[in-house]
Amino acid sequence: MPRTSVITGSASGIGKATRELLEGRGERVIGVDIHDADVVADLASADGRTAMVDAVRTAAGGRIDAVYAVAGLALPAPATVAVNYFGTVATLEGLRPLLAGSDAPRALLVSSMAALMATDDELVALLAAGDEPAALARAEVLAKEPAATGQLIYSSTKLGLSRWVRRRAATGAWAGAGIPLNAVSPGIIATPMTADLIATPEGREALLGIVPMPLNGIAEPIVVARLLAWLNSPDNTHLCGQVIYVDGGSDAVLRGDSVW
Repeated sequence: MPRTSVITGSASGIGKATRELLEGRGERVIGVDIHDADVVADLASADGRTAMVDAVRTAAGGRIDAVYAVAGLALPAPATVAVNYFGTVATLEGLRPLLAGSDAPRALLVSSMAALMATDDELVALLAAGDEPAALARAEVLAKEPAATGQLIYSSTKLGLSRWVRRRAATGAWAGAGIPLNAVSPGIIATPMTADLIATPEGREALLGIVPMPLNGIAEPIVVARLLAWLNSPDNTHLCGQVIYVDGGSDAVLRGDSVW
């Protein structure tokens, strides 16, 4: 039987590339997005997340093999908190029971090397506490402040996700149930999310000054998709709670000797 995977954010960017890769290998994919997907759902709301889980359960017949939580926003707005953090966590927790019938259940989320950048301590703490109303309110405050402060929303959600994986992966619900749970943190990827930033040579140079990628520069989505596909394949039996940077060397440049 071919594996059945669920991919959020399947209509564009990394999610689309991953879907195409898996389907090219003969796997079944249930795509989730706000448009052009098998399951159309808005992960910014609690109702949308519940509807997504119900629709996936129906489409999959109650059993899946892998979850790819890829969907995300990069807007300096509260919606980024709702989708990136709470939507991702709800996706993984909500679909986890459907992995129980798989011989090789796997799950992952897409974080970002932005987690290494400046973040807002208060927002990160609220994410860890699971307090969505307060986190959205904090994001609203940040969004009204100078642009540089608004950008803290995105990086804070990604730091929150990386920490969530570290804190959950080795627990009974995940590792104890035989489910490897990991995260991938891309550098600059040529997707619709970054299109405006890298549209000109000057823009690319400026962004690479912040996010150095000495190994082959800006990457195409397929680069990340190949890594995601391996992490959620039966070949991955022991990678647990890892945050893997596929960033052309940004992590090594920015953190040097630091291994965490």
